[in-house]
Amino acid sequence: MSRFVMISPDAAFGQRVRLAISGLPGSMQSFAGTPLAKTPEEVLGVISDGAPQVILLGPGVNLDEALRLASAFDVQHPDISLVLVRETDPDLTLTAMRCGIRDILAPDAEPDTIRVLLERACQSAASRRRSISPSSAPEEPLGRIIAVAAAKGGVGKTTVATNIAVGLGRIAPMSTVLVDLDTQFGDVDTVLRIVPEHTLKDAVTGAAAQDTMVLKTLLSVHPASIYALCAPSDPADSNRISGEEITHMLRQLASEFRYVVVDTAPGLGEHTLAALEAATDLVLLCGMDVPSVRGARKELDVLDKLQMTSQKRHLVVNNATRDSGLSIQDIEATLGAPVNLAIPRSKALAYSTNQGEPLLHQRSRDKAAKALHQLVDRFDPESAQLRKGLHRRAGV
Repeated sequence: MSRFVMISPDAAFGQRVRLAISGLPGSMQSFAGTPLAKTPEEVLGVISDGAPQVILLGPGVNLDEALRLASAFDVQHPDISLVLVRETDPDLTLTAMRCGIRDILAPDAEPDTIRVLLERACQSAASRRRSISPSSAPEEPLGRIIAVAAAKGGVGKTTVATNIAVGLGRIAPMSTVLVDLDTQFGDVDTVLRIVPEHTLKDAVTGAAAQDTMVLKTLLSVHPASIYALCAPSDPADSNRISGEEITHMLRQLASEFRYVVVDTAPGLGEHTLAALEAATDLVLLCGMDVPSVRGARKELDVLDKLQMTSQKRHLVVNNATRDSGLSIQDIEATLGAPVNLAIPRSKALAYSTNQGEPLLHQRSRDKAAKALHQLVDRFDPESAQLRKGLHRRAGV
């Protein structure tokens, strides 16, 4: 089956596309597209082995004709993703998305970039195919929203959140997104060593708030096969983002991604509460010190009073060590609940954060990596380790 169809007279671009898909299942058919077919039937009629998942409207194709064809595909065949190959600007992006274009690719994109974008387009096509299938109607359309929280800063919340996202990226490549919800001082961009073109402020306003496909174009891509939505660069932008906007944005992402990992700000501010209200899972972190444990207990008490008890809770002790003066049993007694996982103190973990390369992206055998893998396993419904029970510890 041809998963991909390329319409373009540009042979050099076609070679880069073929190189990009060389490791992907399926094949590609290509056509010059001069002149461009006027209807979806004309395009699909010359494809030899069934409807494709992705059609690339490549360099050399007339823009107006491409947008008209995309509009027709969007109405008649919404389960096929159309990708426009064009130098872009904000006006063209909005126009293209409204016409049914699922993504825009730069004409000079390298094969690695092309591969990531085509995988994303295939994920979108598969998602839309499931949504219009009668057999999928009773299924719950939302992915898991995993909120990583802590009562106080300095317990490694961002480090844990980024590693969860990277670990889930192996389970669900290109279907995991990490959201930095520390709207004032978030540093997911630093920990992942990326420079985002767009931030959380862009994602909750304008066209992105109305169209999930526009929202997806604002996400940054990380080599670990995950997406990231980074915090605003200006802390003052935090005051311009409401809790309602956060809730809406997270649900948008959950409709398209299998996993949405949220790195919240310390405490229980408006944005964090909005994330916890939308979350299916809460990872609550504390350190092995009395103030951190007491803060976690207070946070649990507040959540219970607010009746935010619908999430599956995962209580995690970070930087665990035997010589802190506290034991896991002491922490459990204070929290009034079992600790599900302890991540041991690790120089490798701290070093990886400072280097901007999450530990789980390095395939490390460090003891902290083993514990982080166990934490990731808790969110994979098919994982054998998840079925072993809730009370699991590692490294202490």
